Amino acid sequence: MNDDFNNPEESPDLGDSQEEKIYPTMSPIAAAFTGLVVVFVLYQIGGSILTLLIFGLDIKSANVNAMRLMTIGGQIMFILLPALVFAKLIYEDVGTIIRFTLPSFKEIVVFIVGMVLITPLLQTYLYVQNFLINLLAEKYVVVEKIKSILDQLDKLVTETYSDLLRSETVFEASFIVIVVAVVPSICEEVFFRGYVQKSFEFRIKPVWAALITAIFFALYHFNPYGLVALLALGFFFGYSAYISGSIFIPLLLHFLNNFIAVMTYFILGEEEFIQADVSDPSQIGTNLFLFVFFLLLFILYIFLVNRNYNKIKQRKELP
Repeated sequence: MNDDFNNPEESPDLGDSQEEKIYPTMSPIAAAFTGLVVVFVLYQIGGSILTLLIFGLDIKSANVNAMRLMTIGGQIMFILLPALVFAKLIYEDVGTIIRFTLPSFKEIVVFIVGMVLITPLLQTYLYVQNFLINLLAEKYVVVEKIKSILDQLDKLVTETYSDLLRSETVFEASFIVIVVAVVPSICEEVFFRGYVQKSFEFRIKPVWAALITAIFFALYHFNPYGLVALLALGFFFGYSAYISGSIFIPLLLHFLNNFIAVMTYFILGEEEFIQADVSDPSQIGTNLFLFVFFLLLFILYIFLVNRNYNKIKQRKELP
């Protein structure tokens, strides 16, 4: 994959004629960072304060469905709405900035294949990563102390999600899918791969725009052991957004990722949630082999997508 994501001779038409007519009211780089700061303050800090004001300090005893509704409201008000407002105020052409373009069926299939490949790649990576962290923690006191801090944060994140995911009925399970998979995929993709990444793309190469956006995407989730995996996943989402020119592709991929996680929790239980501990260290050789195998397969996939994308892209513009 080169710096432009594509072979320059086969670069897809991303609507440059439309972009030439956009005159932002501030620097696109400044617009991206302003959005990141505002959303962080609103969602992480403002949302936390609002939650405490409504539910008090004893969050554990709060009504879980009320917490789920609060989560939905926070995502919409503090992530989705600012993205749309900033896109309108700074660029005016919201559709172009957010990439409101319908992908073709072939494009959807191509990126679902990518999702099928990257999911086991990241799962095996996490196993290898956590094995190495545990190994280093056993040998070095400094690493052990850092790991202890990360374990506490990881436990807090896991417990928070576990509370949101527990269900007793089919209706409740369906509601959880909306809370954890549907709403976050829409809100976060419109903000990150739409507003933020597109803003960066006006001034820096697409590969760097996708990478910087992915870094912030990973950091916003406060998942210490999943940081690298989230970064890689966010980068793939960014790649799919840029090369397809459609927000609906990363939105779908994000939904599938979260939906699979929810289904895994429903079927296998809390024990299968990603943990810092490695349950069976004897499997490190197998997981290392699988990681390398899926990594090579994914690199081949990206190469083939870049080489052949114009042949499969037949998209329609939204009216």
